[in-house]
Amino acid sequence: MNIMWIAIGAAAAIGLTALATAWAQSRIGAAGAAVLAEKPELAGTVIILVAIPETMVILGFIVALSLILRIGGG
Repeated sequence: MNIMWIAIGAAAAIGLTALATAWAQSRIGAAGAAVLAEKPELAGTVIILVAIPETMVILGFIVALSLILRIGGG
C-alpha cells in the first residue's frame, strides 16, 4: 500500500508540473509572438522567458525520481 502512494506521488510530481508548464508556456508564447511582431530585437528575451517554465518540469522530474528511488531502496 505504501509503494502505491509513493508511485502516485511521483506521477503527480511529473503530471502536475507538466500541466502547469504547458499552461504557462501557452500564455508566454502568445505574448511573446505579439512582442516579436512589434519589436523583433527582443527575440532573445522571449526565448529565455519561454524556457524558464521548463525548470518546473525538471524539478518535478527530480522529485519523482527521488520518490521512485525511494521505492527501490525501501
